Amino acid sequence: MFRRLLLGAAFVAAALPALAQTCTPKVPDSELSKPRTLVLSTNPTLPPMQFVNAQGQLVGMRVELGAEIAKRLCLAVENVRIEFAAMIPGLAARRWDMINTGMFYTEERAKLMYLVRYEEQAISISVPRGNPRAIRRLEDLAGLTVGVEQGGFEFRRTQDIATELTGKNLRPITIRPFDNFAVSFQSLRVGQLDAAVSIDSTAKEYDDRGDFTRAISGLFGTPINFGFRSKVLAQAVATVLTEMRADGSLKAMLDRFGVKEYAGAFEVVGPN
Repeated sequence: MFRRLLLGAAFVAAALPALAQTCTPKVPDSELSKPRTLVLSTNPTLPPMQFVNAQGQLVGMRVELGAEIAKRLCLAVENVRIEFAAMIPGLAARRWDMINTGMFYTEERAKLMYLVRYEEQAISISVPRGNPRAIRRLEDLAGLTVGVEQGGFEFRRTQDIATELTGKNLRPITIRPFDNFAVSFQSLRVGQLDAAVSIDSTAKEYDDRGDFTRAISGLFGTPINFGFRSKVLAQAVATVLTEMRADGSLKAMLDRFGVKEYAGAFEVVGPN
């Protein structure tokens, strides 16, 4: 499966061309998968955080943040569009340097790679426009079909919701896993699902657009982090984020997208 997903990533999207740098890179090539370039993996199915616009361009808050980090490290930036399930194996295989897709922090992931937390997110439940089933609380999901991207934090928390409901002797929910959030929301749009799980920012975006109604939000609030194979690169990115916090540019960027900044220090956590 990983190989199949990587073949799909042959359509690599460079958010910015690999322009010659006029300053000295702050990360040695030995820590990078490509000389003088920060290669980022992203799953562009979460507007407004990372998505492909009508012109086919990769845009969003995390795309902008990744580009700014690369600029401050004096590196070119390249984005690889790939499903989330392939990101951690691809990181270990040096196919990219940094996972930049809104990955939630977990202790399990901290054992697999180096992490730098920078953002706060939570989970929402989206439903068809107007909320025809009047879903207001998790118990209202009993007996319904819910879609979610497979393999990630949201999938596990959806499983937790299912367990909680059956523990209350309520009808079980049917969880339908999808390769990405875009497919899940498309299934909701055509009536194949009763609800779809995503992050708060994306659910709000769809609600604001008038596509879907955000029925429940603020579930399982957890920091979002970047993921790295290289501890040296992770530390360099943590330093950049600290500088951006100090000069106010990080808050300004997050505020434009209605995203909450991680309250703690920007530090590297990961394998000992």
